[in-house]
Amino acid sequence: MSTQRPPQDPESHPRVKAVFDDMRVTRQTDFINSFWRTLAFDPDLLERTWHEVKQVMAKPSLLDPVTKEMIFIAVSVANACTFCVH
Repeated sequence: MSTQRPPQDPESHPRVKAVFDDMRVTRQTDFINSFWRTLAFDPDLLERTWHEVKQVMAKPSLLDPVTKEMIFIAVSVANACTFCVH
C-alpha cells in the first residue's frame, strides 16, 4: 500500500489556507491535525472532505456536538481505526 506524505507548507496554497481557516473558525481551535494536513496534497479532495464532515459534525441538529464526537469515536473503535481513535 502506498502512502502520502503531508505537503511541506500546505497553507501556501490559497485553497488549502481557506479550508484550514474555515476549520479553525468552525472548530474554534488553531490545531489542524495530520489527517487534514495530509489531505492538503489535493485541494479538491480536502475541500470535498471538509465540506462533508462539516455538514455532519458542525451543522446544528438534534444531537449536540459532544454526542456526535462520541458516536465518531464509537464507530472508529468498531472499525478498528487506530488513527481515528487516537
